[in-house]
Amino acid sequence: MARVLIVEARFYAHLNDLLIAGARAAIEAAGHEHETITVPGALEIPAVVALAAERYDAFVALGVVIRGETYHFEIVAGESARALMALTLDGLAIGNGILTVEDEAQALTRAQPTEKDKGGEAAKAALALLDLRRRFG
Repeated sequence: MARVLIVEARFYAHLNDLLIAGARAAIEAAGHEHETITVPGALEIPAVVALAAERYDAFVALGVVIRGETYHFEIVAGESARALMALTLDGLAIGNGILTVEDEAQALTRAQPTEKDKGGEAAKAALALLDLRRRFG
């Protein structure tokens, strides 16, 4: 049984609830345990993953970044993804479920467990990477 940490940037609570529901369902269906921790924003997720690397087997990064009127969207979307990828290349099993969308309607479709289920997909990706890490050790 693996220990999975879900790290969520809880900016849009109603959308995050959907992402978390999908992630938890996927982790539990695979027979693993999970905890959830909340951070202020998507940029803080990689730091928490790095800090908790020794305590958990896999990580699921969840959040929603909706394009606004400024360049801030590109910074948050790009830098959070870059930092998570760097941690993955260091050997951590991380599923990236941070939605980067144009509007709330796109986010809702992607977050709904009955539709695109990106929270569940991110959890499945983290568990798949964990299996590969164990295989190639």
